[in-house]
Amino acid sequence: MLVEVHDPGEDQQPAPQGDEMVGSARISNIVVNGGKPVELSDQPLQEFKATFTATDPSGIASGDMYLYRGSYDTSDAVLHSPWRATCTKVNATTSTCQTQFAYIHPRRTLGRNSLAGAWKVAAWAESADGMGHIDLYAATTQSALRDATLTANASPEPVTRGRTLTVTGKLSRADWETPGSYHGYAGQKVQLQFRKAGASTYTTVKTVSTDSYGNAKTTVTASADGYWRYTFAGTSTAAPANAGGDFVDVR
Repeated sequence: MLVEVHDPGEDQQPAPQGDEMVGSARISNIVVNGGKPVELSDQPLQEFKATFTATDPSGIASGDMYLYRGSYDTSDAVLHSPWRATCTKVNATTSTCQTQFAYIHPRRTLGRNSLAGAWKVAAWAESADGMGHIDLYAATTQSALRDATLTANASPEPVTRGRTLTVTGKLSRADWETPGSYHGYAGQKVQLQFRKAGASTYTTVKTVSTDSYGNAKTTVTASADGYWRYTFAGTSTAAPANAGGDFVDVR
């Protein structure tokens, strides 16, 4: 069973109304994907988890949650889990509910790159005695980002101390509309970083902009053995990325 995106007007489209709170049932501590953005590549069978705390004096019978893009009553897309959330009793009044979003295939589940960005999270819970109910239509927001990749290659290798070293790379992001592909991310700032041999951290040397194909290129003066890489901080629609460090022997 696949997680599906539903177009506006389908039978699972949320109704145009506000939050509902009946009785003493409450929801708190909503955490999606461990508090990190959801980063989706172009591959199938991706997944993430989401949890929330539900309370009521009589205890909690059930609950669930889903993500949607756009407004609640005219959403662009809705992302459901294939299964109802599992609510585990913590004590007489409190349960922790967990939802597993699975079988996500971005091209089939989402199908539009424009859906990357901020999604809203809706959650609901029912009390054990049937007297309490809470339904939050925009309890929090969650970023769903297009995965990004970054490469780095420094040359020549080895290089003479004091000579020019050229570092090239490419920044790409997942395409949710084209099967199995990443495309160059143009006009983005990437930082060139260096980690001296024996050191544990990278230091930023300069900032470079990617060209219309997502390529980055710059030159530096070779001074010591070490690793060169590019790093990308991410945007509101694309995930951060680090290139693997390319070791250069300076002689």
